[in-house]
Amino acid sequence: MQSFVRPTPMTDRLYEYVLSVGVREPEAFRALREETGRLPEGEWQIAPEQGPFFAMLVQLMGAKDCLEVGTFTGYSAAWVASVLPPGGRLVCCEINETYAAVARKHWEAAGVAGRIDLRVGPAADTLAELLAAGRAGTFDYAFIDADKGRYDLYYERCLELVRPGGLVAIDNTLWDGKVADPAVADEDTAAIRALNEKVFRDRRVSVSFLPFADGLTLARKESGG
Repeated sequence: MQSFVRPTPMTDRLYEYVLSVGVREPEAFRALREETGRLPEGEWQIAPEQGPFFAMLVQLMGAKDCLEVGTFTGYSAAWVASVLPPGGRLVCCEINETYAAVARKHWEAAGVAGRIDLRVGPAADTLAELLAAGRAGTFDYAFIDADKGRYDLYYERCLELVRPGGLVAIDNTLWDGKVADPAVADEDTAAIRALNEKVFRDRRVSVSFLPFADGLTLARKESGG
């Protein structure tokens, strides 16, 4: 096998170091992250270092209209909303009202609630409503982190909704390493594996696959995509 420079193995000590020098986390965001971490589903939350990464992406793009598919308790949304310019808006899709209530509480505390349009219901329905409302090609940035079996649908809808030059970010594309194990064939793993292969071959986008957290794929929509 050909030798490549690989990511540095992330030991617990090294990870604590990364967080200590790499994440300037506002107190309100930390409170949200810690409350979420106490939930039975706390592992669904993005990694702390992903928050400022998404925020910086949005800033570098000059993004104003953003979309999130699968908001959970709102940690990633808080980071994105915090850097939106005047008039900027983040549309969030979340199916669970309990999680949405946690998000609303902490967004208010963080002072970002006014920039977020939270839509509670099936994400597929919300995305269809946005398209029916004429929002195709109007979003700058979209983030997908919802039910894995529908990742392909969410990718296609987000690709319709973002403008040429816009970005679709897809979380969990390493899926704890299961995507590389042919012996693992459950529905979620198969869906992520299929989407990874599809995006790699999709000439409508340019792509960067980052072995970051649980895997993050960035797909930039090309002109005519």
